[in-house]
Amino acid sequence: MSEQTNTSSDRRVVIVGAGMAGVQTAVALREQGWKGAISLLGAEPHPPYDRPPLSKAVLLGKAEGSAFEVDFASLGIDLELGREATGLRADDHVLETARGPVPYDVLVVATGAEPITLPGSEGVPGVHVLRTLDDVEGLRPVLAGQRDVVAVGAGWIGAEFATAALEAGCRVTVVEAADRPLADAMPPEVAGHMAEWYAHSGARLLTGARVTAVEEGAVVLDDGTRLPAGAVVVGIGARPATAWLAGSGIELAEDRSIAADDRLHTSLPDVYAVGDCASFPSARYGERLLVHHWDNALQGPRTVAGNIVHGPAEGPVYDPVPYFWSEQFGRFVQYAGHHARADELVRRGDPAGAAWTVCWLRAGVLVALLAVGRPRDLAQGRKLIEQGAVLDRSKAADASVPLKSAVL
Repeated sequence: MSEQTNTSSDRRVVIVGAGMAGVQTAVALREQGWKGAISLLGAEPHPPYDRPPLSKAVLLGKAEGSAFEVDFASLGIDLELGREATGLRADDHVLETARGPVPYDVLVVATGAEPITLPGSEGVPGVHVLRTLDDVEGLRPVLAGQRDVVAVGAGWIGAEFATAALEAGCRVTVVEAADRPLADAMPPEVAGHMAEWYAHSGARLLTGARVTAVEEGAVVLDDGTRLPAGAVVVGIGARPATAWLAGSGIELAEDRSIAADDRLHTSLPDVYAVGDCASFPSARYGERLLVHHWDNALQGPRTVAGNIVHGPAEGPVYDPVPYFWSEQFGRFVQYAGHHARADELVRRGDPAGAAWTVCWLRAGVLVALLAVGRPRDLAQGRKLIEQGAVLDRSKAADASVPLKSAVL
């Protein structure tokens, strides 16, 4: 069976993964005219929900949940919950699940990412991760009890959890093995200023500190320090949830992501991949990108749907400007682009202040920016990145000049 442009009712799209990417793929298929059957399979028992509110309003008990407002029945989407994928027989066009095989004509893999666990912490009482609705339900009593909490990892999730825990009245210590927060995401000249936010907000940040043991009620560091911990939250990253594809023949990248092409098609016939589990080649940045953020799970499905409905010859190419945001320590932080190959950094505003922006250039072209409390810079900058705009460095460095006015 081969892929073809066909929207007749005798063809079935099966989407495995009912997070943002899976749900949006199902919705986009209907919006773009797919008339065939659509099955959406979710491993969790809960109705599909949005993840960003989990570390904010839901965690703090300000919202009961974050279920998507999608009427699956009226869209003719067959939603099956508690159905976890266990394997793939591509030659037979069959998805294996814990509840039996599922045949497909076209398969979309949207299984997302899974948190990396801290060695030695598995099964220890009081150790948590923050990824699912069940994780949040387990953490709510911790915050309500205003316990001493230790967050392992000063990345985006660690900072957001620390922010919520402080708001709930907990005493918070954040432990980071690197010499700064966001070590994998930001260079020292940027992350160094963000480290100050922890102390100003009342959190204790320990950098260059490695965890050697996690015990019930305590975290032990490599220098012998014992940190009291009514709860431990591990936020040391996530990896694509692709282990279930072992033996399927699908091509994976070195980072274990599904190596999709520029239309999000995989190496297997009639199989697409989208969201946190998939990487894609970016012509804009000249490298393969793996983007673990909400906007990617929102944008990618439109590309997948377009290629399924219209066929790869006429479907759209996927090469977005990556974007994400984070709310932490009273600041709204936004990032657009990809700065790995930038050769120049331009600052706008004082990083010791409440609002500032960092622009990354490559041969004068704006390729990425981080905006703290400057949403206008982000909105303008994102468009300039899409356009491949060359900036006047002196104007770009003047925070009083609109970023769009710094274009040469």
